[in-house]
Amino acid sequence: MENTTEQKLCKTTFKVREMDCPSEENIIRMKLGELGRAVVALDFDLRRRTLAITHEADALDAIKATMGGLGMGAKMTSTGDAADAPAADGDERQRKVLVRVLSVNAAFFVFEMAVGLVSRSMGLVADSLDMLADASVYGMSLMVVGAAVASKKRVALWSGILQTLLAVVGLVEVVRRFLSPELPPEFSAMIWMSALALLANAYCLWQLERSKSNDAHMRASVIFSANDVIINLGVILSGVAVWYFESRLPDLIIGTIVFAIVIRGAIRILKLSK
Repeated sequence: MENTTEQKLCKTTFKVREMDCPSEENIIRMKLGELGRAVVALDFDLRRRTLAITHEADALDAIKATMGGLGMGAKMTSTGDAADAPAADGDERQRKVLVRVLSVNAAFFVFEMAVGLVSRSMGLVADSLDMLADASVYGMSLMVVGAAVASKKRVALWSGILQTLLAVVGLVEVVRRFLSPELPPEFSAMIWMSALALLANAYCLWQLERSKSNDAHMRASVIFSANDVIINLGVILSGVAVWYFESRLPDLIIGTIVFAIVIRGAIRILKLSK
């Protein structure tokens, strides 16, 4: 006998004015995750700052309240029947991709940190912390695949605290090096290490794009990896500038910029724990 109690599905679209980075995507995903199975699928468009939610019909009021309470300027633009619910990506495929990119970022965090300390390069040290930040994001994304909301929030809390503390320590070290006379960093180490990190991030980006997932946590990971490629190029250029000008200032400048990026990301990740 046919089940007549199955919920009717609707598709509601929101314009989210302040959704401008992967952390906001994770915040939204986590908050909507509290509604359980009433939310069937999420389709984010970062460029247009829109979110299409496929959901059970009687969950609309709860979704509107949740989106309105985020403080991101979310405004509902349309709602109607969902003719076909988007097909969900295979959980196992997502896990495999995320495990690969998490392993690469965790390994390069350790390697790049060691090279940065030995070569006296704050740019490499900062970039290694950015690798740690990415590993945290991938770890949280991995937990999103079938994990409980409470577990995600605990991971977000400790990840954000750790990243903030490490980045603040890094900025203090930048100030100390700026005020004290020290030799310029080893520019050759900066260049080859950043080139290796660039290849690692390009591999992660390829793996994530290859998954062809439209889920928020997977698209957030793609954007983080794309940003890392830009940071790697910045560290390479600063290494060239250290060599050309025979000065440590380019290294300290790029280190400060990357530490600031890590802190900004950490603060946004901490929002996930609320």
